[in-house]
Amino acid sequence: MPLTSIQKRIITSLLLILTLILALYLGGTFLIALVAAFSGAALWEFYSMFWDGKKLLTTRIIAVVCGMALVFASAMAGMGWTVILLLASFWICNFHFLFSYSSASETSSYRNSLILFAGIVYIPLTLQFFTSMTSWEILFVLMASSASDTAAFYAGSYFGKKKIWPAISPKKSWAGSFGGFAACIIACSVYGKFLGNSSLISWIIFGAALNIAAQMGDFFESALKRKLGIKDSGVILPGHGGVLDRIDSLVLVLPIYIIGRQIHTFF
Repeated sequence: MPLTSIQKRIITSLLLILTLILALYLGGTFLIALVAAFSGAALWEFYSMFWDGKKLLTTRIIAVVCGMALVFASAMAGMGWTVILLLASFWICNFHFLFSYSSASETSSYRNSLILFAGIVYIPLTLQFFTSMTSWEILFVLMASSASDTAAFYAGSYFGKKKIWPAISPKKSWAGSFGGFAACIIACSVYGKFLGNSSLISWIIFGAALNIAAQMGDFFESALKRKLGIKDSGVILPGHGGVLDRIDSLVLVLPIYIIGRQIHTFF
């Protein structure tokens, strides 16, 4: 009997959780390599949403390598090399326009170079924050993102009627939004109560901010896919779609967490 979509989703989630546990246990180079691998896979999916087949194949491969290298540079060489590599990526994208304009000025477009660089900022530059976080911080951020997504999915599936933003995402409902919002606040508050050193109201506010970030990150990818006429960013994760579909909320939750950590001590 073939597995249902829900069963595939659960099995994939369990495998991802086991991979995370292994990465946190081993830490070091293994964790960095895992973050780089997920960054590369998500970045490839992002580019494939704009160019299918062999279009800009070599350029896409170079950009993905730059993105993965940025993760390693951040973890092993510090912020200075991260900035240098980011600037190098920017100019590689600019050189792509330069040479494409030189060979075919009528059909070349700087839009392609902007998309290439935007992908590097959108995914690897964001995910590299994981390499500077403790295991407890990583678990907290992933929990906040997962609680938001999971509760929103089930609340929307069972109770969702009125749509929250149909022009962007026809399936997302107010019930799902409120369900994810409540679950994220509760999860963050419970986690903070036992493992943090801040007040309960701080955790409630922090949880609310992280959930809003999760929902807006999700809406952004939804809008992008609708604009490009794509249902899923990929098929590598059964029941979830692509890697980018799984981390679309995380890529905004993560920088919001880093900002919150800079202005207030939660752990």
